[in-house]
Amino acid sequence: MSSENVVKTREKMKVLDLVYVAIGAALIAICSWISIPTAVPFTLQTFAVFFVLLLLGGERGTIAILVYVLLGAVGVPVFAGFSGGIGILLGNTGGYILGFLFIGLIYILFTKLFKKKIVIKVASLVLGLAVCYAFGTAWFMHVYMQSSGEVGLITVLGWCVFPFIIPDLLKLALAVVIARRVEPVVR
Repeated sequence: MSSENVVKTREKMKVLDLVYVAIGAALIAICSWISIPTAVPFTLQTFAVFFVLLLLGGERGTIAILVYVLLGAVGVPVFAGFSGGIGILLGNTGGYILGFLFIGLIYILFTKLFKKKIVIKVASLVLGLAVCYAFGTAWFMHVYMQSSGEVGLITVLGWCVFPFIIPDLLKLALAVVIARRVEPVVR
């Protein structure tokens, strides 16, 4: 392969990476709009985060998550309920949104340290989700107590984590099945 062809191939891959990242961020936004409002809304965001990481890989998937968060931070209505703005990120549920980045970072770490077997990928996503829950819950408690007074950890877990565990694990399973079917087409 000539050096000119190598340069063209690298440029094409960079453009393709940008397209994949944009599509990944858009998918997360679309899935966030499908929501059932509660203290922490039930959305398909976590499905999209899992799917994007599984399909695009750790680096591109995490960049897609970051783009999604930054778009929302500057006011683009990409969050649940067609909302956006830094106020959402600084509000009660902002820690869960920022926690998606931890899912991506843990996914990168696990898939770099261990082989990219499906068991490792799923384990990293489950661990990342647990870290997202922990970070989001701590954030929720801090913001909630500043505005509304004391609240117990079990109460907050009852509002923000326990109702989401089984649905999020089902979303993870669905993301694995769909990503495995779509992956040969994308690669």
